[in-house]
Amino acid sequence: MTSQPTPTKAADGPGGPGEPGSGLKAGLKNRHLTMIAIGGVIGAGLFVGSSTGIATAGPGILLSYALVGTLVVLVMRMLGEMSAANPTSGSFSAHADRALGRWAGFSIGWLYWFFWVVVLAVEATAGATILEGWMPAVPQWGWALIVMIVLTATNLVSVGSYGEFEFWFAGIKVVAIGAFIIVGGLAIFGVLPGVDAPKAGLGNLSDHGGFLPHGPGAILTGVLLVVFSFMGSEIATLAAGESENPQRAVTKSTNSIIWRIGVFYLGSILVVVALLPWNDPSIKDKGSYVAALDSLGIAHAGQIMNFIVLTSVLSCLNSGLYTASRMAFSLGERGDAPKVFAKTTSRGVPLAAIVVSVVFGFVAVFFNYKFPDSVFLFLVNSSGAVALFVWLVICFSQLRMRKIIERESPEKLVVKMWLYPYLTWATAALIVFVLGYMLTDTEHDGRETVLLSLLVAAVVVAVAVVRQRLRGGGAAAESAATPTPVPVEASSEAR
Repeated sequence: MTSQPTPTKAADGPGGPGEPGSGLKAGLKNRHLTMIAIGGVIGAGLFVGSSTGIATAGPGILLSYALVGTLVVLVMRMLGEMSAANPTSGSFSAHADRALGRWAGFSIGWLYWFFWVVVLAVEATAGATILEGWMPAVPQWGWALIVMIVLTATNLVSVGSYGEFEFWFAGIKVVAIGAFIIVGGLAIFGVLPGVDAPKAGLGNLSDHGGFLPHGPGAILTGVLLVVFSFMGSEIATLAAGESENPQRAVTKSTNSIIWRIGVFYLGSILVVVALLPWNDPSIKDKGSYVAALDSLGIAHAGQIMNFIVLTSVLSCLNSGLYTASRMAFSLGERGDAPKVFAKTTSRGVPLAAIVVSVVFGFVAVFFNYKFPDSVFLFLVNSSGAVALFVWLVICFSQLRMRKIIERESPEKLVVKMWLYPYLTWATAALIVFVLGYMLTDTEHDGRETVLLSLLVAAVVVAVAVVRQRLRGGGAAAESAATPTPVPVEASSEAR
């Protein structure tokens, strides 16, 4: 294995290897992919948004996290099956393109891109708020600008620099949550030296109104509050296309998703609700993790958690810009976006795709400061259900792609979805159920989020269908648009 980037063949790159337009490079090392896969499931939403879920469902929020975690495991298994057989920077969008049609790949690709450029604005603002609290001499908008510029520069240098930054960002998150679980676990059982935690104990799971103080229905409400904090699990399958061994990277990240969700989500939330009663006012006032650390008498708990949240925000920004640009690159490569998006520098960086993505991110940041309760609120709500749309498309794509892979190259089925096709259909039904349940949620804006997201999705699908018909559609266009995978054999030979 070499530390030098290994050229990969572009699907439609106009240039030769090593020249502008030659395609993406395999510049991500195994350690980068490992940490991207681990850190991808740990979003800032876990630290910031979990307090609302705990207040809504009590200790039963564990069942909400377990339900969504199971859903993510199943969806990632399907995506892993398709991506291990055909590693590509377009991931599920490229698979949908082939399995369901041009309209599907076009629609879900652009919706996913839209989701991440809005996330850029949300995370940049969140990070700027923390930084302004530390150094108020720089205004919040200034910090947002600085953060965006620094991470844009990181992504523009090379995919390796993105991987290196993400390795350390994700590493801090992983170490922090690991330490929190160990320290909190010792305190729960009363064996943490020098710490008196009178409120801690497993009795908090059943006392104070029981495990489900607000009834079983609160579990589903909790699902609505936590489902979006899991978005990002799929990033590893996009990044695998620029790794030294794409098939191995996808297989490894897919097989490890269960313990990652079990440890980082269920493990840390279990510690929180065992350290403190679920209805302790400090959980809502300070945030669940800060309140838990405060209950142990740990000095400067708030600042420690702010640092961890900032790291998570920067990680999400870094990966969000990477993910949006690679989806734009893939769309350009397949002719579903301007061709300039598919052009790369000599370092294998899709310059135009990154610049356009970050420009839209800057525009969204501007809307957040200028029109936070109108334009920006619309952007956030209209992209909110995209995660569920993506998961649903993955389900239907896998149902078709399994047959295609079995017919054309069965030896590439190194990852298989369990109990195919029954579990795939069950997963799709559960996603539809969650979307339907969101329509009944007026307290947490679930109905507005689904309706606005459906509106935007309908517009994008309509554009895709009209565009395909104007271009003639048909089998010729379908076959011409089939994406070319990043060849595993080619990268290994180059090494």
